[in-house]
Amino acid sequence: MSHTLLVWLVGGLLLVGAGFATALLPRWRARERERRTAWSTARAAIDSAAVSRDAAATRVPQAERLLTRAESMAAGRGGASAARAAAQHAREADRLWRTHQ
Repeated sequence: MSHTLLVWLVGGLLLVGAGFATALLPRWRARERERRTAWSTARAAIDSAAVSRDAAATRVPQAERLLTRAESMAAGRGGASAARAAAQHAREADRLWRTHQ
């Protein structure tokens, strides 16, 4: 194989690699940003539910189970869908405690 062909082959591979990186990098960043935002929302919902739990006059077993499930999901981390599920459990627990006050 001549040196010219090798240079063209390496250059072509670099161009294809750069094209893939240019196309995929924004998607990876957007996915990571979505995941971080979802977990931030979930942590805020869990904190709000914990405050409602502490302020509640009575125990609400179903709300406690929901909050425990949300906290377990948060401890395990995961993707954006797990964060949305944890936030939903925490919001439901918060709603239950607020209605039983």
